[in-house]
Amino acid sequence: MKLISSPASPFVRKVVVVLHETGTTADVELMRVKTSPVATAAEAAAANPLGKIPALLRDDAPTIYDSRVITRFLDARAGGKLYPQARIWEVLTLEATADGIMEAAVLMTYERRIRPQDKVFEPWIEAQWGKVSGALDALNDRWMSHLEGPLCMGQLAIGCALGYLDFRHDAREWRKDRGALDDWYTIFSQRPSMLATAPTD
Repeated sequence: MKLISSPASPFVRKVVVVLHETGTTADVELMRVKTSPVATAAEAAAANPLGKIPALLRDDAPTIYDSRVITRFLDARAGGKLYPQARIWEVLTLEATADGIMEAAVLMTYERRIRPQDKVFEPWIEAQWGKVSGALDALNDRWMSHLEGPLCMGQLAIGCALGYLDFRHDAREWRKDRGALDDWYTIFSQRPSMLATAPTD
């Protein structure tokens, strides 16, 4: 199998972390592409009609895309431990929260990197950060017991989301007044799967 990917994408990182956690990194070749919303890589467009990454090219089946689809496929293929049925709705909600954080944070990045400087819309950037901030508060105030429980996809996704905030938006100081989440991530970020997938440009 081949994964259309970029080392800077937090959505790709989610998938690669799952490969590490399930011991299946040898099963998937990473095909790195340079892509953006205004200059879609040909490989991404061919794999996903939306032109987004990641996309997983399977050997004997149709290509699948969207990180949540791919992570669930890979986990099921490896025995299905990251989406425990007993906690499935909480796990999926945590993963959706992480994806929302990543989406808003990526949009912030694109606003400055892709839009001409004289057209950058600061209220848009702050509105996206408002979504991130609200989600972080909810995690810190209401979800720590789930983050500190047995390993699941929700935890891996949140870890990747926080890693992306450090990578692209460290000046926002997301840890301030969120001591519980900060403490959790300080430990979680040292997992071998997280260290092996640290984002790069």
